[in-house]
Amino acid sequence: MATTRRALTIPKDETEAELTLGGRRVKLTNLGKIFWPARAITKRQLLQYYADVSPWLLPHLRDRAMVMKRYPNGANGKCFFMKRVPEPHPDWLETCSIDHKSGNVIAFPVINDLASLLWVVNLGCIDLNQWYARCDDVDRPDYLHFDLDPVKKGGVTFRKVLDAALVVRDALESLGTKPLVKTTGSAGAHMYVPIVRGPTQKQVWTFAKALAHALAAKHPKLLTAEYRVAERPAGRVLVDYNQNAWGRTLASIYSPRPRPRASVSTPLTWKEVEKGVKIEDFRIDNVPTRLRKLGDLWKPLLAARGRFDLERVL
Repeated sequence: MATTRRALTIPKDETEAELTLGGRRVKLTNLGKIFWPARAITKRQLLQYYADVSPWLLPHLRDRAMVMKRYPNGANGKCFFMKRVPEPHPDWLETCSIDHKSGNVIAFPVINDLASLLWVVNLGCIDLNQWYARCDDVDRPDYLHFDLDPVKKGGVTFRKVLDAALVVRDALESLGTKPLVKTTGSAGAHMYVPIVRGPTQKQVWTFAKALAHALAAKHPKLLTAEYRVAERPAGRVLVDYNQNAWGRTLASIYSPRPRPRASVSTPLTWKEVEKGVKIEDFRIDNVPTRLRKLGDLWKPLLAARGRFDLERVL
């Protein structure tokens, strides 16, 4: 059983707070602002959630560029993406410079510690979207992933998404990989495979595309790999391989999502997938307790051993 003490407590009766964490000063603002109106969840509660899960979350974010998806008016408001770290920003905030296709070099924020995490969340980032490769070589991912997304037409249930995950799992395991699964916190599931760093992003994407199309051809009543939205058949689960493409990101592990019940992208055991769960089973109010009980089910994504050598099948 894994346990940890609360990292810190965000002040409850203040609209602003200034904290010193590891010698770094972080100013938190608009703490009383409602971010989930349906459940009266405030920005303070969002920040407290991230502080509570930070011991398990931070290892998955370290040394990776962070694409900021900002919801300044909460889950029901409009959001916008921001790549370049805004000015002004703390001089202690680490950044990762990546060449953009426009020819510009963009400095993304990097979340290596609790101060950086709270600073980014304070900007209104409900969910976190980190790069698929580390900053020392942004073109060589250390995992490949699939986004299992229910096609909007046809009333696909989450049970069907979980059935799709089992099919993809079996295919990946037959290759010798050890896939991991989590809810997206929104409507689908994410599957990740830790790989030995070496193949380029384009090679990882090419492999993922080939596997997705092969599985869709083998299970046409359950899966589709159709890229064009209008051409996707109703009632299927999309095996989205395109999230492995350059610059694409997925909501990170333990990210809350802008859904009415503040559901969280949460790792599952394969027994839970087989038995069945609901997206809404995992929320801001109960995921920290689950983590204290089970620990990080996605530790294998961080481990040096047990990674799949993708070059063997390229």
